[in-house]
Amino acid sequence: MQKSLEKVKIGLVGAGNIATSAHLPAYQICKNAEVTAVADIDFGRAKAAAERFKIPKVFASVDEMLKNAEIDAVDICVWNNAHSDVAVAAAAAGKHILCEKPMAINLEQALLMQKAVKEAGVIFLLAVPGRFGYPNCVAREMYDKGELGEVYFAKTAYVRRRGTPTGWFTDKKTSGGGPVIDIGVHRIDAAWYLMGCPKPVRISAAISHRIGDYKTKGVGRWQGTQCPDNRFDTEDSGAGCIHFENGAILLFEVSWVINGPDHCDTQICGTKAGIILEPLTVYGERDGYLSTDSINVPSDNHCLNEITHFADCIINKTEPIFPIDQAVTLQRMLEGIYESAKTGKEVVL
Repeated sequence: MQKSLEKVKIGLVGAGNIATSAHLPAYQICKNAEVTAVADIDFGRAKAAAERFKIPKVFASVDEMLKNAEIDAVDICVWNNAHSDVAVAAAAAGKHILCEKPMAINLEQALLMQKAVKEAGVIFLLAVPGRFGYPNCVAREMYDKGELGEVYFAKTAYVRRRGTPTGWFTDKKTSGGGPVIDIGVHRIDAAWYLMGCPKPVRISAAISHRIGDYKTKGVGRWQGTQCPDNRFDTEDSGAGCIHFENGAILLFEVSWVINGPDHCDTQICGTKAGIILEPLTVYGERDGYLSTDSINVPSDNHCLNEITHFADCIINKTEPIFPIDQAVTLQRMLEGIYESAKTGKEVVL
């Protein structure tokens, strides 16, 4: 009789910022998953991560790791334009996949990943941790119970006054885009999830590159590694409206740099009640009077919750709360945003 899996063995691909600042620290306290191998084309960086986080096996390529490491799953933390290649290789090797956002740099690559995952029968989870934060979980539970009624309107924002990352992030060939695909994806997905993931049908959007590589003093930046061309040809802000088949709409705004205040907020409006996430507040009625209720939720580690859920799905052979078909739909929305901005017209999906 085959022994049931108790702890998922993970092979981490890419030992850069997101791996060392979020994923690896989360694995250190995760009870049902552990990183037993790490691979990076920069072998020195892989070795440094292995020493820091006590990872026993180190490889210079994902192919080498897939052939020689005893792992159950792969955690993809490489540049966006390599997500598809790594995921397809991992699926072909029968490994489950946790992939950092965005899924890919375009819809074509996302569809290749979807095909590979479905043919291999492995579990895929897109790492967009907003779905796993306590406020989002409470809000989604309210939606599922019907406490919000019919959700017909939402708006969301991830706006940085100054906060453009360096390196590969601003090179479209490597990243796929700027703040829309980098940080906007977090808020767009979170709002869409709290709306019940209706089918998107039309998108109208605009993006801007009017400030670009600013020289403002006294502000910090996320330091990305250099890529071969290392251009700055992405947008630095964007906004738009996504229409859904059920008649609901989602407004979004996002920026790495804009001359306005920093703010991150999401609002969901239904026929019975509405919610804002920061801080978690419910707007409704009680006994015929307006009511405003604050909900206190404990602080949590979104990345840890996400990894724990991924490992739990592998152990129990269950579908993740973010199935790959939804990940492809999210990619379709991102592509629609860029296409609308490029053409100056509304895009029908």
